[in-house]
Amino acid sequence: MAEMTQEEIDVLQYVRRFAGEEIRPLAKKIDEEKTVPQSLINRMKELGLFASYIPKEYGGYGMSFQFLMHAIEEISMACPSTSLVLDGALTLFAEPVLMFGSEELKKKYLGMVAEGTIGGLALTEPGAGSDAAAIKTTAVKNGNNYVINGTKIFISNGRLAKFYVVDVVTEPGRGHRGISTFVVDADTHGLRISRDIEKLGIKGSSTVELVFDDVEVPETNIVGKLNEGFRVVMETLDAGRIGIACQALGIAKAAFREAVEYVQQRKQFNQALSNFEAIQFMIADMETSISAATLLTYDAARRWDEHLPCVKESSMAKLFASDTAMKVTTDALQLFGGYGYTTDLDAERHMRDAKITQIYEGTNQIQRLIISREVLKELSIM
Repeated sequence: MAEMTQEEIDVLQYVRRFAGEEIRPLAKKIDEEKTVPQSLINRMKELGLFASYIPKEYGGYGMSFQFLMHAIEEISMACPSTSLVLDGALTLFAEPVLMFGSEELKKKYLGMVAEGTIGGLALTEPGAGSDAAAIKTTAVKNGNNYVINGTKIFISNGRLAKFYVVDVVTEPGRGHRGISTFVVDADTHGLRISRDIEKLGIKGSSTVELVFDDVEVPETNIVGKLNEGFRVVMETLDAGRIGIACQALGIAKAAFREAVEYVQQRKQFNQALSNFEAIQFMIADMETSISAATLLTYDAARRWDEHLPCVKESSMAKLFASDTAMKVTTDALQLFGGYGYTTDLDAERHMRDAKITQIYEGTNQIQRLIISREVLKELSIM
């Protein structure tokens, strides 16, 4: 069974300290000002977090996926908007290039990510969310290039990204068999951000709409094979869902710890709230759910490291961890009473941040479909 090395465990201590001492004090400001300070991104570069998961041959440190997931969880405990900068760059951009990209693409783009250049994934469209095969953005061959036209929406790391993994239709009428994946540089002529998207939570994360207007991309920028981009997307999302599970875990754990500290200090009827059985039951349920979500999540991360099938496991982790995050943050806010409903405390922000984990990387309704499909498939071959 693959486990983190001692070196990775030691480095994680620095990540934990960085998250607690440097990110957490800025979390409220990040939420209010709707941006992650460049100083924090620079610190993540200095700590080698962008290089952590990139293989050594491409300028990284070759650390495990499990290390990356633990790092995302630790940073999410402090500020999930900040963790999404790292998560998006590595699981949504670097991972598909690493899995399917040509050697030329790997050397060019993974090296830049290792140095701290941020990437993103452009998949969702105004009319294609859960139904990823319904995308309308097209790429038409023109000599040795492809010309891309269309619109992508809800793009995380939007204004930070210097390049995107983009999914387009290269052979209309073939559904998912006619989709290809390209790497597109953000400064390519004809590619523009049409608007920033305001959100309920993770407000510090840059989320945008992208418009492709005759964007010309070299044929060599295809990730994987022509018309086989749907597979690239699906396997990328397997990794991405584990990252979202870790984000959800971080949010849940932060909310839980703050609430438990509060009920031990807050007194009503001449005793601490934590002495009341009703409160103790809430604490027990929250802790049990968080522990179960942790086991599911890191089992999926371990399977990813060992290159084992983990479609079902990643979906279960994302489903259970995000549902746990939403329940725990809601209950944590309840434990703070009226104070929890104010912006004086972080409880309401945790609840707002938690909600998106049930939606992106595939809604939890889609995760249930995936899980049941995989279970039925397994049972049919037994």
